[in-house]
Amino acid sequence: MNKMIVESLNIGLPKKEIFSGKEVITGICKKPASGPLKLKFSGFEGDGVGDLKHHGGSDKAVCVYSLDHYPYWEDTLGIELPAAAFGENLTVSNLDEDDICIGDIFQLGTALLQVSQPRQPCRTLAARYGRDDLIKLVVDSYYTGFYFRVLEEGIVEKGEELILAKRDSLHISVSFANHVYHHDRKNCNAIEKVLAVPALSASWQKSYRELKQKCIQAEGL
Repeated sequence: MNKMIVESLNIGLPKKEIFSGKEVITGICKKPASGPLKLKFSGFEGDGVGDLKHHGGSDKAVCVYSLDHYPYWEDTLGIELPAAAFGENLTVSNLDEDDICIGDIFQLGTALLQVSQPRQPCRTLAARYGRDDLIKLVVDSYYTGFYFRVLEEGIVEKGEELILAKRDSLHISVSFANHVYHHDRKNCNAIEKVLAVPALSASWQKSYRELKQKCIQAEGL
């Protein structure tokens, strides 16, 4: 596996944006930071989210996206993407959702991070690019990115390597979790496999428990 390098470290506080003629308060339009940043349990200093119901919190302290996906989206959307195009804090090269597992622990700078869940594309992302179909496009591409929780606070800066410190023993990849949730929702065995990961975020545990209940009910019919 090639080294995974932070090519851009991005932050931004919620502010008013106009997407497709509508006003939105959001932190999705992040900008690259010029120097090292303090990473706290709640996220990077100087960063924030507008929708606290669906974003932020300790399980979603750091949003990560692969730079390798940018050419695909530029071709699909027909535009040149800005920095932090998906509202991510870390834009990382040589990163693939197939190779990242829920529960994996990474060293970045002096901070220690753990993968908690896939990133779920939201309506704000779709509105930013004026594409009502963008949520479906992201889900179908499996190019979702993911979230880190912070296990140890530290200092992070652009150009540092994301180093795998410990692979989760269950090996449930971000892509697999995405596939089950979005495309294989009646597969009770697969749902159980994802739920078995202790590091899975609270919100995805809730969603998967609901999915499991529906699956059990369907099997009982």
